[in-house]
Amino acid sequence: MNLLSINNLSKAYGAKKLFNKISFGINYGEKVALVAKNGSGKTTLFKILKGIEIADEGEVVFRKDITIGFLDQNFTFDESLSIQQLIDTADNKFVKAIKEYDAVIKLSETSMDAKVADRMEEALNLMNEIEAWDYEKNILEILSRLEIRDTTQIAKTLSGGQKKRVALALTLINRPNLIIMDEPTNHLDIDMIEWLENYLQDASLSILLVTHDRYFLDEVCDKIIEIDNYKLYEYNGNFDYYLEKKAEREQISDAEIDKARNLYRKEVVWVRKMPKARGTKSKSRVDAFYEIEKKAKQKRVEKKIELTVKMERMGSKIVELHDITKNYPNKTILSDPFTYTFIPGEKIGVVGKNGVGKTTLLNIIQGKETVDKGKVSLGDTIVFGYYSQGGMIINTDKRIIEIVQDIAEHIPLANGASLSASQLLTRFNFTPAVQFSYAHTLSGGEKRRLYLLTILMKNPNFLILDEPTNDLDIVTLQTLEDFLEEFKGCVLIVSHDRYFIDRLVDHTFVLEGDGAIKDFPGNYTEYREWKANKKDEKFPELKIEIPVEQKVVVEKKVTEAPAKKLSYKTQRELEIIEAEIPKLEAKKLELENKLASGITEYNEIQKISDELKVIAKDLDEKSVRWLEIQEEV
Repeated sequence: MNLLSINNLSKAYGAKKLFNKISFGINYGEKVALVAKNGSGKTTLFKILKGIEIADEGEVVFRKDITIGFLDQNFTFDESLSIQQLIDTADNKFVKAIKEYDAVIKLSETSMDAKVADRMEEALNLMNEIEAWDYEKNILEILSRLEIRDTTQIAKTLSGGQKKRVALALTLINRPNLIIMDEPTNHLDIDMIEWLENYLQDASLSILLVTHDRYFLDEVCDKIIEIDNYKLYEYNGNFDYYLEKKAEREQISDAEIDKARNLYRKEVVWVRKMPKARGTKSKSRVDAFYEIEKKAKQKRVEKKIELTVKMERMGSKIVELHDITKNYPNKTILSDPFTYTFIPGEKIGVVGKNGVGKTTLLNIIQGKETVDKGKVSLGDTIVFGYYSQGGMIINTDKRIIEIVQDIAEHIPLANGASLSASQLLTRFNFTPAVQFSYAHTLSGGEKRRLYLLTILMKNPNFLILDEPTNDLDIVTLQTLEDFLEEFKGCVLIVSHDRYFIDRLVDHTFVLEGDGAIKDFPGNYTEYREWKANKKDEKFPELKIEIPVEQKVVVEKKVTEAPAKKLSYKTQRELEIIEAEIPKLEAKKLELENKLASGITEYNEIQKISDELKVIAKDLDEKSVRWLEIQEEV
């Protein structure tokens, strides 16, 4: 049963084309994810579906007599009402059915003629059909899972995150036939996201959603549609299948464009020399020429963003937290003294429910907030790059290039070269035409990408990312992940995006609430698995994983339980060394295999040899240090 049909839909704002003659449909029970780069028209398409924007051409057809629930990024409701009033005044089939049933019950107390009896039967049948008897129970479950506890709160007193959760609750409570959601996981903690995944897997729900959360996408959706270069493509499968088929499509497209360009160069000579009098064959060839020209002038697949800005030199001392505690009059952040010494190159995830103090911890580390007890000591060479949830305050009356030039006209790169502000913007997929547009024309995701650019321009060596995945498209996220994997400085990540945090972090600060914080030696998924199966409170040893593509088996060095307890700092150093040694050994073997493969290019041989020397020296130093620590035990 088809619930939504979109036929030949097109939309542009002046010269900026978003999509052209796209068509797709959603059937009963189908769960579809919409994927596209920021600025490609995802939010505009949702606005057209909602009826607040008008398409340039094409049609949108919803099946009659279905209910539709919209969860926008910029949702609105009457903020003068309490949460309970918003629920009570909801215009949905459950509220209508319950009101009718209550009215008939009241009427039957004074009269029970045939008309009232018929009306009673209809009301009961409707209550049974839509399962309205469970409406109150479902409301309580949804509110509880989204941690909406005080329904007497007036909407205007809520934070942005609380409002988003209320909007999500109102959408789900209505139980619409088709739910259309724009970034539903923003402002939800991981527990809420996992609950929402399970809730949306109900076979009776039909869904169209935009999300950057790849685990969420895989768990909920069975189909992906993509807007790319103004066209729409469909993929029946999960995210990995989408990536595979998209890569195949782009490869074929690039090959076709190359072929058309070669043919175009030959044909354009013939067209220019061709006499004005055209026979039938000539006209046919001219028509074919214009088709070739159209194909040849298509864009090739855009290159990925290159994040290669320079990092400031990092000294031996980074950040040291010595027995710190932090509490507010009505809130406990760190009750037990917390000590930690950051090590160069480590990547740490920070997880915990909303409100437990993750952002406060980030501010303490940067020296922006004082502690009640203990000491925070910052290294002299540390340059923080802080990507906050709130984003940057953009002067929307300025052009995009002016915003970047206000920070620097030229930006040094990691390889010693430099880029102009315009060149850097181009690398971040802001084309020259877009650079001279005003900032207010940018989509929400494009503004976040610009914000990321301005942070990296300051050449930080300690990156602190507070929910960096919100509103970024998947292409930008993949590029950011690649950059962070190679980043030599420290990285601290607060994120509800489990895929993002799983891929990057070495270990995880777990804020458990009530002032408790633990350092878990693994990523978020490993922590959840351990938590589900734990037998005591002791955390496991650090896991070591070697990439499969290196095709080398490296044995993990296991430290026996020490007779003499190491200091916290030394134990952390040991864990890091034990993680790095196998990776260095694997890299060393890989480089040795390259040299033995018969390379004849002198520059390539010299480059590999130089890298091999550095790896070997680093491996020797870490092995010696590992032995020294073992002797302390």
